[in-house]
Amino acid sequence: MDYQGAITHILGKLEKDLPAHLTYHGHHHTIDVLEASERIAKAEGATQEEIDLLLVAAAYHDCGFLYGHENHEQKGCKIATETLPNYGFKQNEIDIVCKMILATKVPQNPTTKLSNILCDADLDYLGREDFEPIATSLFKELKELGLIPDVETWNKIQLRFLGQHSYHTNYGKNQRQPKKSTHLEKIRVIVEGYD
Repeated sequence: MDYQGAITHILGKLEKDLPAHLTYHGHHHTIDVLEASERIAKAEGATQEEIDLLLVAAAYHDCGFLYGHENHEQKGCKIATETLPNYGFKQNEIDIVCKMILATKVPQNPTTKLSNILCDADLDYLGREDFEPIATSLFKELKELGLIPDVETWNKIQLRFLGQHSYHTNYGKNQRQPKKSTHLEKIRVIVEGYD
């Protein structure tokens, strides 16, 4: 199997063809998730074979945005199913990749070790120092899509989202949860100021 070829192919498409209004779900987000996936997988003791499949899923997890934001996980799975055989992937490996991609749909519902890792990698930024600029890029994207009217609404959504979100891996719980709690508290104070 040509893991790297499959990853390079989709990264090239994302860089070239993703719409400019995707200020969060751009090529840069996929690169961030690839890096986080590898970091978390190593911390969680994944095998090299598991890491290879995980990185393919990370590269494809948001490629459905090439065809719109609605049900992008299913669209991404379809793209992976059509593309990966060209790189020597067997059906059972494609099924594993699709299961990981579909698990990233919010609210996340991972049921395997690899899905847990990809879900945590996808939302790794929630517990990082660069949370605010990344969250702002998501706000801009959702506003551009007409899904959020203003910052006040956005902060209320963020408060609810961060409050309901849980990391699935030990890495996420230990390395990201503490900082995420700090961000949550800051947003709570802002939202309480609205009343």
